[in-house]
Amino acid sequence: MLAVFTLVYLTLRPGGESAGLRGFGDRIGVVDLEGIILDSTTVVGQLKKFGDDDSIKAIILHVNSPGGGVAASEEIYSEVKRIRDGKHKRIVSSISTVGASGAYYVSAATNKIYADNGSVVGSIGVISEWVNYGDLMRWAKLKPEVLTVGEFKDTGDPSREMTPAERAYMQSLIDNMYAQFVQAVADGRHAKVEDIKAIANGKVWTGQQALSMHMIDQVADFEAAVEDTAKSVKISGKPVLVRPDRDRKTLLDLMFGDISQYLPTKEKLLDRQTGFYYLWK
Repeated sequence: MLAVFTLVYLTLRPGGESAGLRGFGDRIGVVDLEGIILDSTTVVGQLKKFGDDDSIKAIILHVNSPGGGVAASEEIYSEVKRIRDGKHKRIVSSISTVGASGAYYVSAATNKIYADNGSVVGSIGVISEWVNYGDLMRWAKLKPEVLTVGEFKDTGDPSREMTPAERAYMQSLIDNMYAQFVQAVADGRHAKVEDIKAIANGKVWTGQQALSMHMIDQVADFEAAVEDTAKSVKISGKPVLVRPDRDRKTLLDLMFGDISQYLPTKEKLLDRQTGFYYLWK
C-alpha cells in the first residue's frame, strides 16, 4: 500500500524532473508554445513567472505551432517584449517542426531565433474563413430569421452571400491586422517594413532558407539553442532547465490511461469558431 501511495504521489506531483533541481545551478526557463494558439493565458502566465524570477537567467520559448488567433498571438508577443525590453532578460525562440504565422509573430519579439534546417518557418499573413451553407438550408427548406440593428452587424452570416460592402469591410479588417503583423516582425527583426512586406505573402520556408532571408538567426536544434543561450548569459557548464509545473493527472487518466483523444481538441474547436487568425493551414 505504501508503494502504491508513493507511486500516485510521484505521478501527481507537479514540476517533473527539473522541480527537484531548482535549488542548484544556473537556471534557464523553458516555455512550450505548442499547437494552435487559441488562448494566451497559460503561456503568458508561464512567461511572466519566469520573467519576474531573478534566479532564471534566460528563457527559451520552445516553439512547435502553426499559429492561431490574432489577439492571442499578440498577447503572447506583448509579454515576450515586456521580458526582453522591460525586464532586460534574454528570451529566445527555438523552433522545432513548425514556427509559422502567429508562432513566428511571437518569435519575432525574442532576442534570437533558432530553427532546425528542416523546420517550417514564416507564413506572414492573415486568414478568416467559414462555410456558406445557404444552398443547403434552401434545399432543406429552412429559412433563417435574423434581427439586427446596424448595416454590418451580421456580416459573415454563413447562411447567405456577403454583399460587396460587407466584403470590403472584412477585407479592411484583415488588411489592418496584416499591417500590424508586418510591423511587429519588422520591429522584432530590426528590419525595414518594406523588406518584411516583400516576404509577407503567406509562404513558408525551411529553416535553412529562412536563415539566408534573415528570418532566423541560427540553424540549431533545441540542445544547441540551450548551449548557445547559456553562453550568452555567462552560464558556465550545463544549465538547469526549469519547466512550468505540469498539469496534474486526473483520476480518469490514472484509471483508464490517456483520455485526451476523446476530448475536444484546439483543432476541433477551431472548426467551430469564426474569427481572424495568424495561422498556417
